[in-house]
Amino acid sequence: MIHSMTGYGEAQHVRDGVSYALNIRTVNGRYIKLSIRLPEHLQSLEHEVEKVLRARVARGSVSCSLQIRSEDQPVFRTINKAALQHYVDAMGQVRVPGGLQATMDLASLTMLPGVCEPVALDDAARQGQLETVLELTHRALDAVIRMRSQEGEALCRDLLHHLGAIRAELDTIGTRAPNVIEEYHERLRTRVAALMRESRVELEADSLTREIAIFAERSDVAEEITRMFSHLEQFEQLCNRGEQVGRTLDFLAQELLREVNTIGSKSNDAAIARSVVEIKGRVDRLKEQVQNVE
Repeated sequence: MIHSMTGYGEAQHVRDGVSYALNIRTVNGRYIKLSIRLPEHLQSLEHEVEKVLRARVARGSVSCSLQIRSEDQPVFRTINKAALQHYVDAMGQVRVPGGLQATMDLASLTMLPGVCEPVALDDAARQGQLETVLELTHRALDAVIRMRSQEGEALCRDLLHHLGAIRAELDTIGTRAPNVIEEYHERLRTRVAALMRESRVELEADSLTREIAIFAERSDVAEEITRMFSHLEQFEQLCNRGEQVGRTLDFLAQELLREVNTIGSKSNDAAIARSVVEIKGRVDRLKEQVQNVE
């Protein structure tokens, strides 16, 4: 079954007094696009998280965010006193215009580059963080994929409904098309007969037959109908395959639209024109829906 590109998942975990909360959100996109937001002291793990995301998500825009909060260790950073003193000394040498009073805000100073530094971790602690973050990533992705699968089932039902409606309209066109030629033949024969009575001019039977043959060839839509049925069958098979088929479905929708436009340009009949309009509306709906298929 096809998968939607829309999904959301989250996972939480507490390890060594630190609470981790990771969430992943995916929306439709033409290609795979990742946005990973980790706390600064964990940004070295971004590459590992990216590998997991790329391995399990083939298409769409993916946002991954991790938040952490310490229960027993309220400080994740250390103060670089030398850097802080350097900033204080430099600011102390700044001349302040007369009448103005300068103050130093310690909280603002800690935001300056190099003042707050991540707490150094040993290899065991770093490995533990990596394992925790990757486990949370997989758990959140499990929830995302479940949602994408459920959304995909709903998408598939809707797509198959439109395919059935298109088939019904094609059957109508296939039944109507031969009658259009017969009706044209009859109208042409009647008009020619009336003109011949008025002008008393005789027309060769071969000329009338040739005119009918030309009209029949120009208005023949059997080939387009056959191709459309083939595209519809392939479209349905792809919907039930369950692989990453969104781009292929988009291409087939474009081909369906091209064929039905050809049918519309060939046919000079009100009933067929109504069916063409209905099919084009259904194909537009297909094109809209497959934009969210992985």
